[in-house]
Amino acid sequence: MVYESRNDIDERYKWDLSDIIESDERVEEIFKEISEEYKEIVKFRGSLNDPDRLLKCLKAESAVGEKLSRLYVYSKMNLDEDARVTKYKAMTSRAEALAVEVSSAVSFIVPEIVASYSAEEITALSRKKEFSDFSYTLELIAKKKEHYLSDKEERILAEVGAFSGMFEDAFRMFDNADISFKSVIKNGEEIEMSHGEYSVLLQDSDRTVRKDAFESMFNAFKNMINTIAVLYAGNVKKDCFYAKMRNYSGAMEASVAGEDVTIDVYNNLIKSAHNALPTLHRYMDVRRRALGVEKLHMYDMHVSIVEGDNIAVSYEEAKEIVKKALLPLGEEYGKLLDKAFNEGWIDVFESKGKRSGAYSWGTYSSHPYVLLNYQKTTHDVFTIAHELGHAMHSYYSNSSLPYEKAGYEIFVAEVASTVNEVLLLKYLMREKPEMKKFLLSYFLDMFRTTLFRQTQFAEFEKIAHEAEERGESLTPEYLCDVYYKLNAEYYGNGVENDELIRYEWARIPHFYSSFYVYKYATGIVSAVTIADAISSGDKEAVDNYKRFLSAGGSMSPVEILKLAGVDLTKEDAFDRAMSVMSETLSELEKLA
Repeated sequence: MVYESRNDIDERYKWDLSDIIESDERVEEIFKEISEEYKEIVKFRGSLNDPDRLLKCLKAESAVGEKLSRLYVYSKMNLDEDARVTKYKAMTSRAEALAVEVSSAVSFIVPEIVASYSAEEITALSRKKEFSDFSYTLELIAKKKEHYLSDKEERILAEVGAFSGMFEDAFRMFDNADISFKSVIKNGEEIEMSHGEYSVLLQDSDRTVRKDAFESMFNAFKNMINTIAVLYAGNVKKDCFYAKMRNYSGAMEASVAGEDVTIDVYNNLIKSAHNALPTLHRYMDVRRRALGVEKLHMYDMHVSIVEGDNIAVSYEEAKEIVKKALLPLGEEYGKLLDKAFNEGWIDVFESKGKRSGAYSWGTYSSHPYVLLNYQKTTHDVFTIAHELGHAMHSYYSNSSLPYEKAGYEIFVAEVASTVNEVLLLKYLMREKPEMKKFLLSYFLDMFRTTLFRQTQFAEFEKIAHEAEERGESLTPEYLCDVYYKLNAEYYGNGVENDELIRYEWARIPHFYSSFYVYKYATGIVSAVTIADAISSGDKEAVDNYKRFLSAGGSMSPVEILKLAGVDLTKEDAFDRAMSVMSETLSELEKLA
């Protein structure tokens, strides 16, 4: 249900944002404080060659950054409660504007460090006790020193950045506002097609409805393929330009280096996915037989092959299910879950004006928060576990580290949330055997969509950027042919490689945030490996996982994952995740 007003919801089910900032009156004071304090940072300009001045500057920047974070998060989360509240619209806009102002003012710091010290000197500073809070920041600057440019060149690149994002802007405008789809007929009624409706129609039990939705979607992109190809080719050229200017071997290296990851992780993922394609093809055959069709089509991938028993439980019951599922993580973790459920961390129910979906957010000085829009569905129970995974990751990191090291990279951001989902899945399979067939299918679809599909996307990006770097032209025909060939390879001979699927690449918004999607795949590889070890009863695996949760952004995300027993520089972790998929498929085959 949707509440007409937040006032109708019991206070137990609403978050308490006063743990971030006490009141709106205090917000005004913080605005004034930041406006004065960041101007003091600018006074350090030209003097950072003195280590004492550098340390004071870094501490001052950090203090302002933490305060600015609280200001923005408080404003935005109040707005997410009800987007119609004008006061919080204005407050959020002011916070965003101030953040841009501060960022511009302090942008001199890194270029001046690079210009003032050699890589060896920066590394030496990072090892001094007084710089311990900034050690990893300085290590990264030393590592990337050769990729920083002169102050003048950096300013030029910054100006280019003001319009280089317009390829994505143009695509999103077309994708969200201008695209037109043919309507779909369902049960004699005309359904107006949209991106959201498409995902619903692809799960329809009527194959004709799925086929019509598929054709409606991809004919719309086929009709605009020349324009979209120009936009995407421009985005690829932009990536390659920045990589070249910053002295990287290519766009992929430049992108992964941004999170202190090496390209061998990216390549290991693609290689391991290819090695495991026979397992995916086996699953396709199980899917084909379950649906009772002679050959699968691409519009048969999202409909459930098992009629699942929906977990239609109250929020209070869902809480207990999640808590029991996560018992393998230990007593301490369980007590933190109780705090989250009982001490104003979670905003539970949907009300008019509230932001849709779910997320976990917060600040360093507060506990994490979770936004839900809980309904009585299986998906919503999994969402509770997922978002609390994010929240616990932030809690452990913030509790263990100084502000400067607590924030973790996107590369590891989905690991803790997916670990919780897998543990919940395993618990439900034990406790609800009547749902086991459905849950096995659910798990296998997680592998197909998050591991194989995202790796297919990642391989497409790799091929496109390497072609541009070789001087080849990214024509519509070239891009469609590359994608069509990849799709055939990933899904195998048991699936009809429908002609329209060649245009699927053209509808993926993430391709304008290049080399991003592979993180979804490495995330599930890591999470499945960790959850498998934890659920086996390995006490050391739990302790290692807590070390991972507590590591924040204190070192390379690849090194942080090693704390939990996952080494993505080697193929073992990928192979273990693929074997879990194979074992899951074997179980489903027996039941089927």
